[in-house]
Amino acid sequence: MKILVTLPLNERQKERLEMNFRHLKFCYCLKKDVTEEVIRDAEVILGNVDPALLKYAEELKWLQLNNAGTEGFCDGALPKEAVLTNATGAYGLAISEHMIGVLFELQKKLNLYARNQREHVWKSEGHVHVIQGSRVLVIGMGDIGTMFAQKMKALGCRTVGIKRHEGRKPEGVDDLYTLERLERELPKADIVAMSLPGNQDTYHMMNAERLALMKENAVLINVGRGITVDTDALVQALQEKRIAGACLDVTDPEPLPADHPLWDMENVILTPHISGGYALPETLEQILTICIENLECYMVKRPLRNIIDFKTGYCE
Repeated sequence: MKILVTLPLNERQKERLEMNFRHLKFCYCLKKDVTEEVIRDAEVILGNVDPALLKYAEELKWLQLNNAGTEGFCDGALPKEAVLTNATGAYGLAISEHMIGVLFELQKKLNLYARNQREHVWKSEGHVHVIQGSRVLVIGMGDIGTMFAQKMKALGCRTVGIKRHEGRKPEGVDDLYTLERLERELPKADIVAMSLPGNQDTYHMMNAERLALMKENAVLINVGRGITVDTDALVQALQEKRIAGACLDVTDPEPLPADHPLWDMENVILTPHISGGYALPETLEQILTICIENLECYMVKRPLRNIIDFKTGYCE
């Protein structure tokens, strides 16, 4: 059995992966270097590949993605009967801490003081906003949203979660609702945090009408996919000061064009889709742990972790 690994593993991590699977054939090839020939006889792929190449994966039985998003992999890209799993559970730590960081940067005007430091300007930028006591609405209660809600609860906030289906309320979440409640909760929130995948159900979930429901002092955070927010409507709301600001790690379009108005807004914190990825080394270690645990299950025909429902793009 050939296992194609596209994760950027170092020698120690490769040894960790192979430790209990000496009888298997591992082929290491970064995503950008994967070819038709490399993928053709792989039974298992650990890590992302270009979905267009999957039509050549004649032996593929299981693909383990290295990210939580499944865009491009659910519309018949995989061979029939092949299983798809994702890396849900690996990104909560990194992305939730990033969300906290950019939120403080915006609310305490640290972006303005960083600019002043570069320009050697010693001056006050005036009033800042308190975070303790804020009402935080988290749209998307997966690993990322849940960990962010828990951190905000620890900072003394009221936390409200929105998810697709009813379920058990996680620790650190004061109230949990389904999407039907979204319009009622938006006008109450001081902070609205989005960590949603990009699909037809989430496209422009935050549209002009829903942005209009937000408070003037409210902040929008988006770390999921750029298409979940109507960018033009967001720009207009920011320009007209109908909301206080936005922290965006993802945009639509992406990359953001150099002449886009979001770049020059003082009430916007922009980062280039780096809140996840491997910026935090622990993230890759957690992805590797998921791969190893799932490979162990695969070898003995036990159910895999994070199996994706091709109809929804979410974990079953």
